[in-house]
Amino acid sequence: MNKNIPEKGAALQRDLETYAIIPYLPGGFISVEDLKKMVEIAYKYKARTFKITPEQRIAIIGLPRDALDDIWKELNMKPGGFTGKVVRPAKFCPGTSECKKGLQNSIKMGMVIDKKFQGRTLPNKVKIGVSGCNNSCAQSAVRDIGLIGSKKGWNVMVGGNSGKKPMIGEEIAKNLSQEEVIKLMDNIFIEYVKHDTKKRLGHLIDKIGFGNFKKELGI
Repeated sequence: MNKNIPEKGAALQRDLETYAIIPYLPGGFISVEDLKKMVEIAYKYKARTFKITPEQRIAIIGLPRDALDDIWKELNMKPGGFTGKVVRPAKFCPGTSECKKGLQNSIKMGMVIDKKFQGRTLPNKVKIGVSGCNNSCAQSAVRDIGLIGSKKGWNVMVGGNSGKKPMIGEEIAKNLSQEEVIKLMDNIFIEYVKHDTKKRLGHLIDKIGFGNFKKELGI
């Protein structure tokens, strides 16, 4: 029976015949040229529909299996629909690049995070939100790691998720630079791996205690 094809970034659909793919669109931004290309390919290969996902991506749904290699080649884009126990592409808002309320450059921060951590294997999936101000348009409080921009830098929350057992993250650091955020995230992932668990980060922190988790990080 047909099944998902992770190496081709393809997810089997309900008809058990066609597939959906999700190209990587950093922060949901896409050029006019790339959007036109996606539409043309959808027509060419008779896709059923597009789906704008909650994670700021665009799924092309209803593609034939035997065309997947050609489709990716013609798109000239890498897959963005990561599944499994890995760091997912960061969700980020326009920040100071476009938004008049932005206090930090969330696009730059999100791109740096994706380049450093995207696809990294961990005990469970990790979702990241990068919001340029405390309006938190990237839903930072319900992300495993959430960043919120302030006038003095980045405030970092950990342990949130919006899954089966929703949790609000707790603030673990304030007013960090970009470099300090990346170092802290790296340390968080290192400590996460050390624990023999399959739990989401927030449930691990809840189990061992937020104060103890901070001590493990040397905070």
